[in-house]
Amino acid sequence: MLYLRFRAADGGGPPDEETYEGLRGLLTGFTPVVQALPPDAALADVRGALRYFGRDAAELAALVRVRALARYGVDCTVGVAANPLLARMAAHDGPPGAISTVPGEPRAVTAFLARKPASGLHGVGPATVRALTTYGLDSVDRIAAAPPATLQRILGASTGRRVYEQAHGIDPTPVTPNAPARSAGAEHRFDHDELDPDQRRRALLTLAHELGARLRTDGRVARALTLTVRYADR
Repeated sequence: MLYLRFRAADGGGPPDEETYEGLRGLLTGFTPVVQALPPDAALADVRGALRYFGRDAAELAALVRVRALARYGVDCTVGVAANPLLARMAAHDGPPGAISTVPGEPRAVTAFLARKPASGLHGVGPATVRALTTYGLDSVDRIAAAPPATLQRILGASTGRRVYEQAHGIDPTPVTPNAPARSAGAEHRFDHDELDPDQRRRALLTLAHELGARLRTDGRVARALTLTVRYADR
């Protein structure tokens, strides 16, 4: 499984719509099982392509990265893992332009997840993190050590079961080709730790303007807005 995030090779932002469609087409040249995650990401299930290309998943990721750079001037940050959850987390852990791999062995998965904060699990929002932290479950390894019944009492049956599985690196979510986008995002990366509140506010306003313009153009409305801040130590 590959999770890819696209950025202009010169350090710019996400690709425009035309370039993004070209990148999606590039991925479908390797596997038809590609789920578009506009404006700057995609999931690709490459299990059926490994034997055909005679390469493992990390080698296919490197090939995709080279072709994206050559054809579109876009670099890829890629997470390689057994399922979408681990692939996303691997990509977010790595530096821009890196290919980060989580081996499939259970011990390797446990080591990768250990000591990560509860918020590091994809789809675990602030309210869930607060509920878990109240009971001292502030890291993935602590969540994994908790009995499933305890998590279900804290979070409810469905959410508790899902979070327990995620803490063990389990994610049965399939890659759905050409699935309609359920979210839109924008990102600004400072070149250094930015301590000036005016600069931070200016960046937030720019991101809000970009998202608003995109939603109005597509005739869509937003149900929720999530702000993610990443520090220098990630």
